[in-house]
Amino acid sequence: MPERKIYSANRIFTGESWLENHAIITEDGQIKKLIPLTSLPSSQHTRHFENCIIAPAFIDLQIYGAFGKLLAVYPETDALVKLKDYCEKGGTAYCMPTVATNTYEVFYKCIDAIRAYWKRGGEGIMGLHIEGPWINPVKKGAHIESLIHSPTLQQAKELIEYGKGVIKMITLAPEVCTREVIDLILSHHIIISAGHSNATYNEARTGFANGITAVTHLYNAMSPLQHRAPGLAGAAMDDSSVMASIIPDGYHVDFAAIRIAKKVMRDRLFVITDAVTATTEGYYKHVAAGDKYESAGILSGSALKMNEAVKNLVNHCGIETGEALRMCSFYPAGVIGAAGKLGKLLPGYTAAIVVLDNNLEVVSIFRQ
Repeated sequence: MPERKIYSANRIFTGESWLENHAIITEDGQIKKLIPLTSLPSSQHTRHFENCIIAPAFIDLQIYGAFGKLLAVYPETDALVKLKDYCEKGGTAYCMPTVATNTYEVFYKCIDAIRAYWKRGGEGIMGLHIEGPWINPVKKGAHIESLIHSPTLQQAKELIEYGKGVIKMITLAPEVCTREVIDLILSHHIIISAGHSNATYNEARTGFANGITAVTHLYNAMSPLQHRAPGLAGAAMDDSSVMASIIPDGYHVDFAAIRIAKKVMRDRLFVITDAVTATTEGYYKHVAAGDKYESAGILSGSALKMNEAVKNLVNHCGIETGEALRMCSFYPAGVIGAAGKLGKLLPGYTAAIVVLDNNLEVVSIFRQ
C-alpha cells in the first residue's frame, strides 16, 4: 500500500497560484493531488494548520555553516547535520553547503564529508558549492587573497574528478579562467556561476555565451553597473537567460537595489542566504556584528534564514508574497535543473512542504 499523507491549511500556494481551504494529498513522497476541504472524506486523517500558509519548501544554494560549525573548519557529518537543522528552522528543505576560497585539501575533506553524510542516509544536502579560489583578487571581498589563483587545466581536472557527483556548483571569475577550464567544468554537468569578478560587460557576456548560467550574489564583489561600464552586474541584468542570486538581508544589498534588479530580472532573480556562523578557527574568523557577520572587519556573510528573506522581500521590497516564495523555492530549483521536481506543490512534484503562519514564521516543514 502506498504511504498517503494529507495536509491542509487556510491557504495553499502551489508555486503558481493561491488556493483557499484546500488539502494536499501525498503518496510515497510525491504530490498526488490537491482538493477542496469540502471534498475530503471524513474518514481521512488530515493534518490541518489553522491560520497558516502551506507553500513549497525553500532551497538555499549558498550557505557555509551553522550553530558554530563552519563546514570549511569542520568538514564532517555533524557540521552538515547542524546545517540541515538550521536550514529547516527557516523553512529550507534542501541546501547546497558552500566553501569559500580555501586550500584544495579543505575542498577534498568537504567532499568526503558530504559523501559520508549521504552514505549514512542524511537528507537535505544537495551537493557542494565551491566559491573560489578561481576568482579575481580585485573583487575578493572577504576571501583570502593568498589562496586566489587562475586554475591550470590539471588543477581543475584533479578537483573535479575527486568531487565527481558531489560538486554541483562552482563560482568563478570568467575573466581569470580559460575556455578549456570552463568547458571541462561544464562537461561534468557542474553549474558555473560568475562571481567575485571584475569582468567587463563583454567578458561577462562571453562567459554567458560559453555556458555560464548564473551569477553569484548580484551587486556584491563584482564589477558594478555604471553608465559607461555596465560590468558583470549590468551584463546579468541585460542577459535574457542568466539567473542571479541575491542576499536580501538589508546589509549586503540595499532594498531599493533589490527592487530595481527585480523589476529588470523578474523570474531570473533568486534568493540565497549566504549565511555563515561564528568561528575562531580557519581562514575565515566570522564574528557576529548585529544581524550580519564580518571577517577581518569585512562583511563576510549573513545571519539570514530563508523565511526571514521572504519577509524582507515582502515588507521592504514590495514584492508580492507568492513571488517572494518563488524566489526562495521554484527559481533556485530552476538554477539546478530541478524545476520539474521541486519548488511547486502540484501533482508529480516532490512533497517538500513548508508551513508558515500569517507572519511568515515557520510552523513546520515536511520533506518526504
